[in-house]
Amino acid sequence: MAYRFTAQLACGFDDPDQDDCVMAGVAESNDEEGFSLLFMCDFGEPDAQEVSLGMDTHCLVTPDQGTAYGCVREVELDGNVLRVTLDPSSLDALGLADPVVEALLHAPAADVARMREVLPRILTYGRPDARPRLVEL
Repeated sequence: MAYRFTAQLACGFDDPDQDDCVMAGVAESNDEEGFSLLFMCDFGEPDAQEVSLGMDTHCLVTPDQGTAYGCVREVELDGNVLRVTLDPSSLDALGLADPVVEALLHAPAADVARMREVLPRILTYGRPDARPRLVEL
């Protein structure tokens, strides 16, 4: 059974003069208590150390700082539902029990549009074998 939540917030940040990394995400709320999915990548190409550590791809962060690299297998935006399918081997690192997470998007339309603009760039970052399938983003 998929994990489902209502995202009241959405974001997309990609300004190298203001942001530490490229980031897009959705969250239940702006406090530490709500569920969130934050997708990130670097601005520049991965360096040798990142390649050797397997950090040469997108990164996903969940609440409590659960983190995994290259773990997203598919992302689909169907109407106002963002469905993310994860590699089952990443679930422990992310603190999740199910490989499918669905966010019902109730965030402001401009914020959702920005997330939709930035997210594909994050998910196609780095090595080709870790790039997920993108459906209707």
